[in-house]
Amino acid sequence: MSQALPVAHVPVAEYLDGERVSDVRHEYVDGVVYAMVGVSKTHNRLTKRLSRLVDDVTENLPCEAFTTEVKVRIKTLDTERFYYPDLHVECEPYTEDPYYSDHPMLVIEVLSKRTERKDRSDKFYAYRKLPSLMEYVLVAQDEPRVEVYRRDRDWELEVYGAGDRLRLDSIGGEMAVDAVYQGIELSLDD
Repeated sequence: MSQALPVAHVPVAEYLDGERVSDVRHEYVDGVVYAMVGVSKTHNRLTKRLSRLVDDVTENLPCEAFTTEVKVRIKTLDTERFYYPDLHVECEPYTEDPYYSDHPMLVIEVLSKRTERKDRSDKFYAYRKLPSLMEYVLVAQDEPRVEVYRRDRDWELEVYGAGDRLRLDSIGGEMAVDAVYQGIELSLDD
């Protein structure tokens, strides 16, 4: 979750310049800048695990997974946003800018009480505007539950739980849901 800074409108170039030198990450939504808050250890562990599992799947593909330090840009005629997803995958040709991706194929967000509403609504709506996006994945941290929304299925919900194999068409692979959560103590607090 993020909190708005007391700024009326920040030009994109100013935001991007500021992010390069800031100790705090910020998301950008149509001229408004939001400071990012920290995450729980469970959230961080799930993000790291997912990154390793996705790296294993994409090892021989012309794709790369990026974690929370790399932004995704969503630019349309009526909006420009920069979000820091927990994990996203971009494949060749890569975005030329070294600090953000603008055509990810896969975006994964680990849910928390503070971010779930935004991840399910504002961000999901915005990410779907990216022509490159094939899958949007939400990962629970209070139970073994992974939700997948696919463009080719009109963004209909698919739910995977313990014992299931999570299929990720965007990167042509799958992984056990149990492997995502293995050894991670689930949290109800975040």
